[in-house]
Amino acid sequence: MIGYVTLGTNDLPRAMAFYDALLNPLGITRIMAFDRGHAWGVAMDKPALGVMTPFNGQPATAGNGTMVALVLDSRDKVAAAHARALALGGTDEGAPGPRGEGFYAGYCRDLDGNKLNFSCVG
Repeated sequence: MIGYVTLGTNDLPRAMAFYDALLNPLGITRIMAFDRGHAWGVAMDKPALGVMTPFNGQPATAGNGTMVALVLDSRDKVAAAHARALALGGTDEGAPGPRGEGFYAGYCRDLDGNKLNFSCVG
C-alpha cells in the first residue's frame, strides 16, 4: 500500500551521509536522485524512503506524531541499526526491546529530528 515516505531536511549533504551510513549496511541503497534529495530502497517496486528539502522552499520540520518504521528481519539488526543511528549523531527515543507480544523495536531521531523506528516481528 505504501509507495514511499519522504522526510524533510535542511542540510542535504549531512542527511545524505547519515542515511547512506545508516541504511547501506542493511542492504538499503539509493535508488533515485532528485535535485532536492534522494530515495533509498531495496527495489523500485518496493516501498522507499525519500529525504529531501521541502518543495515549497520553507524550512523542514519534524512532524509531531510522524514516524517512519523500517522493518528488519532480526532483533540483532534492529539493535545494530539503532546503535548505528546514535553513533552517526541521531538521538535515542527508546532503546531496542520488546514492545508487546511478538514485536521488537528501537526508536531514534535523525539529524533533522525525524523519528525512525527499527523493528522486527516474531
